[in-house]
Amino acid sequence: MKTGLKILGFLMAIMAVTMLSGCRQANRVSHNLSLEADSFNVARKITVINVRTNDIIFQMTGNFSILNETTDELSVVGEEPNGRYYKHFIRLADEVTYVVEDLGGTGVDKHKYEINFNPKMIIPVTPVITD
Repeated sequence: MKTGLKILGFLMAIMAVTMLSGCRQANRVSHNLSLEADSFNVARKITVINVRTNDIIFQMTGNFSILNETTDELSVVGEEPNGRYYKHFIRLADEVTYVVEDLGGTGVDKHKYEINFNPKMIIPVTPVITD
């Protein structure tokens, strides 16, 4: 009986060590990925969504870093080929949220980025037909 308890205790200790090292590895990998992204080495796609209307307001694809300037402001910083940097601001509100996708391994140019705006959100035109 004592041998069974010792084996059980030993197995539980091994499981605990394995689980703790897994958490540490995940934290380390997450930290390293964040460092790579902040050094403009990771292709990403950010999508800003109006959750009330389900409309996509803004999309940007490229190698850039994302920073929360304040609780209601997001900044996107990137590097141009000439070594100059750009910075875009996205205002967050109760009805506006964002999603960031890691596009790792897509082979995009480190210095090229693309911005897409939803025209409906910029120029809200309602056509009127008159006779």
